[in-house]
Amino acid sequence: MSTGKGIKRIKNNPVFYAELKKGHEISLTDYSWNKLKNLAKKKGLSASEYVEQWLRDTAD
Repeated sequence: MSTGKGIKRIKNNPVFYAELKKGHEISLTDYSWNKLKNLAKKKGLSASEYVEQWLRDTAD
């Protein structure tokens, strides 16, 4: 996925998706949270964006 470099960001205007992201909460063990952060880091993503892409790529 593109990093969005060169895209002018405007408040309340989505850049990558058709809708804005909102804050949500999930509970994870420290082990799972650290694993998620490490997997995301390897791809150069935030934990949030890693989960977003994972769910969008998962077949229904």
